[in-house]
Amino acid sequence: MKPLKPPLREPPNPFRWFDSSPEVIRLVVMMYVRYPLSLRNVEDLLFERGIDICHETVRLWWNRFGPVFASEIRRRRVHHMRQFTHWRWHLDEMYVRINGEMRYLWRAVDHEGEVLESFVTKERDKAAALTFIKRALKRHGRPETIVTDGLRSYSAALIDIGAAERQETGRWLNNRAENSHLPFRRRERAMARFRRMKTLQKFSSVHASVHNHFAQERHLVSRKEYRERRSAALAEWRAVMA
Repeated sequence: MKPLKPPLREPPNPFRWFDSSPEVIRLVVMMYVRYPLSLRNVEDLLFERGIDICHETVRLWWNRFGPVFASEIRRRRVHHMRQFTHWRWHLDEMYVRINGEMRYLWRAVDHEGEVLESFVTKERDKAAALTFIKRALKRHGRPETIVTDGLRSYSAALIDIGAAERQETGRWLNNRAENSHLPFRRRERAMARFRRMKTLQKFSSVHASVHNHFAQERHLVSRKEYRERRSAALAEWRAVMA
């Protein structure tokens, strides 16, 4: 007779060491990551709602719970998106200045503008492009077409993985990726830039997941449908790690 397997343990409650309610913590993380607000802006807005916390508490909560919430949202979205074919990706890199030195944030965006992957490197060479593309392929699968700019690192990396025939380049073909940088740039200015690559990697990943979750394509749907989608997204956010 086979021995019985021990019952699976439930994951520990991430809020167990905090006196504040999970609803307040979720609200703080959403306000700081989603909107171009500073730590003190969030503190002042919450005080107007009757919630008195310090700006350092905002910093602590987004550092502690931001990656946890983003990971849960990303896991659900990736599981759902793997059921459909990714027919076009847009890859692009953007400059980010850290302590006076230029660093590179690589981003992959699908044909609907959803950010799939963010990756920070010191260089913009073939090795960095290859690592970035492999990370995206491992998580989301292989698309039918990969749109890039004229950077030769992309073509060299795609040749290594046997996907050179899937690459497309053109003057305006990659506007989807270029436009996807704008929300992050607005958030970067509100934070007065970054000071470490680790912080940039963490925030770019969290920001991408939160932005994807609340981006409802309001310019493509009616007002009624947009309100329904917005309410559903907010309800799902309130249920994260509940």
